[in-house]
Amino acid sequence: MYRTLLCNDIRDEHIGQTVQLAGWVDVIRDHGGVIFVDIRDYTGVTQTVIHNEELLKNVNRETVISVSGVVAKRDPETVNNKIATGYVELIVDELTVLGKSKNMLPFDVSASRASKDELRLKYRYLDLRNPKNHDNLVKRSKIIRHLRKKMEEKDFLEMQTPILTASSPEGARDFLVPSRKHPGKFYALPQAPQQFKQLLMVSGFDKYFQIAPCFRDEDARADRSPGEFYQLDFEMAFATQEEVLDICEDVVYDTFVTFSDKKVTPKPFRRITYADAMMTYGSDKPDLRNPLVICDLTDFFAGVAFPAFKGKPVRGIVADCRGKSKKFFEESLKYATSDEVGLGGLGYITLKEGVFAGPIAKFLSDAQKEEIISLTGVKEGETLFFICADRKNETEKKAGLIRTWLAKKEQLDLIRDDCFEFCFVVDFPMFEIDEETGDTIFTHNPFSMPQGGMDALLNKEPTEVLAYQYDLVCNGIELASGAVRNHDIDIMKKAFEIAGYDEEELKKRFNALYTAFQYGAPPHAGMAPGVDRMVMLLTDEEKILDVIAFPLNGNAQDLLLGAPSEVTSQQLEDVHLLGNNNLLAPRTAGGSSGRQQQGKRSTFANAQQLNQISLTDEEETAMQGIFDTMREKEEALKACDTEKVEEMVHVMPMTNVLREDVREQPFTREELLEGAPERSDDSWQVPRLVK
Repeated sequence: MYRTLLCNDIRDEHIGQTVQLAGWVDVIRDHGGVIFVDIRDYTGVTQTVIHNEELLKNVNRETVISVSGVVAKRDPETVNNKIATGYVELIVDELTVLGKSKNMLPFDVSASRASKDELRLKYRYLDLRNPKNHDNLVKRSKIIRHLRKKMEEKDFLEMQTPILTASSPEGARDFLVPSRKHPGKFYALPQAPQQFKQLLMVSGFDKYFQIAPCFRDEDARADRSPGEFYQLDFEMAFATQEEVLDICEDVVYDTFVTFSDKKVTPKPFRRITYADAMMTYGSDKPDLRNPLVICDLTDFFAGVAFPAFKGKPVRGIVADCRGKSKKFFEESLKYATSDEVGLGGLGYITLKEGVFAGPIAKFLSDAQKEEIISLTGVKEGETLFFICADRKNETEKKAGLIRTWLAKKEQLDLIRDDCFEFCFVVDFPMFEIDEETGDTIFTHNPFSMPQGGMDALLNKEPTEVLAYQYDLVCNGIELASGAVRNHDIDIMKKAFEIAGYDEEELKKRFNALYTAFQYGAPPHAGMAPGVDRMVMLLTDEEKILDVIAFPLNGNAQDLLLGAPSEVTSQQLEDVHLLGNNNLLAPRTAGGSSGRQQQGKRSTFANAQQLNQISLTDEEETAMQGIFDTMREKEEALKACDTEKVEEMVHVMPMTNVLREDVREQPFTREELLEGAPERSDDSWQVPRLVK
């Protein structure tokens, strides 16, 4: 037995009892003759007292030990009321080392979160010993368990969908897995279990859910882990949009109320149309904690003799900037013209004692000044900022960035951190125009049902068609996304036709759905809240890596295990990624059998690929012979007995005779200073590089 109690379990009632603890050495404090050792496990910390220094021989911080002894009451001056075990201590009689630790640690475990992320991820097993990181993962486990319970209570069946599947255009890059048995073909890791959950509805299952792993080859963000993430995927047959939103609302609300003391938006959550979200907040992920709103001033400036805004969409934001210095407005202009925003400038006017001041004020007549007060609601002492770009959607997004910047803590400090503000964003456009190609493309999920069905697709401009698509947003973070699915094969064909896919392409890319929908598909809808993002919000973390056990870094690398990693030529050949003049060439038949011959071909083929050379059959045969000769000589050298041969730096013995280094002082300090262009006492002066 390693322990009779956990480290956080010792209390006054155990005083006088002999107990055994096990855990990691957290802190060692030598007080001369008596040594205090804090031992830590997953529950907490207990102070132990050691009088025999020999017990601590070869014991460093983070060493795993088991100790036994008698529980005693702490002296009053040593009481620590910050921890649960702070009134007692363990007088150690025996100590056993269970797992040694190096003396030099890459970082202090208790302060690991202050280290660089790259170092933390390389030694993630140490980083996770940090109590905060440990508690985050414990909380994550409890949240997932709670989500499962809530879905089961609502009669959803938990089911698993394949990890190895087919590639499909779902908005991000696929991770591809080459097939050994099918040369030149690839599996794809699922970006989401989208098609499978729809097929389950067609199969007659009424309600499905899954804590689903999803894989997307996209760049990292603070709220997005590159590579893989988890979401609570659920789908419902014979369900409307509101029924799905009700389920999501109930599950998410209950989860946030259970696992946080912050205020949570009461049910029902606000429904905000996509158009209103972009107009009012400049984002389809509006942070409702930010009180600033955006107003449309396009029509107003149509009658204003200000050439920079003429004929362009204009937005305004009213903010109370009283007490802000000139530097604040200079910084706002600097941000507006930065690469992140890309505005040509940032106009503003301030209402002071009933008079507008600012660069644009002179272009406004008295009547226009009164009108703009009425339009924007700007009050005494407040500032009205103007945002203008060439296109409507561009202006909205840039206005949203300015709105967020103004509200930040460093600027006006308007965003509350004591609440979770939820809303649903609904009525997304079905299609949009690709700015680079001019093509009509899907805005959101290609499997969504258009509002108005076939009639809308036939009689409306594509960009005017709305879809039954919806997002759940919390504090400016997209927490979930979903849609009423397009279950009608004719509507599906038309929707994909508008997006540039003919029926043959549709059949090829989505054959399972295409075929299944011809055998009676029920109306169905679903959604998928992000588990990682929920945990991030509920643990008050700013970075998603702090709530994932073993995340990839920002460059999509696993620094702990070294992925992505190189593989052997044989492995590449097994999946048909090596071959003569063709990356997907199948393995050549014939020749000698066995792994040795395969290895020869792999080495040679790999050399061709790395050097980007192409050889004729005759040249290849000749070069293969050279490779074989080289390999034979290598094997012959390996077979030589060198046990009694003296190690040499060079072949010739005389070159191994090295003289002793002789330290010489060619220049005195005075001689060096004499050569300096400028001197000050016994030092020389150099140009100032940093002001």
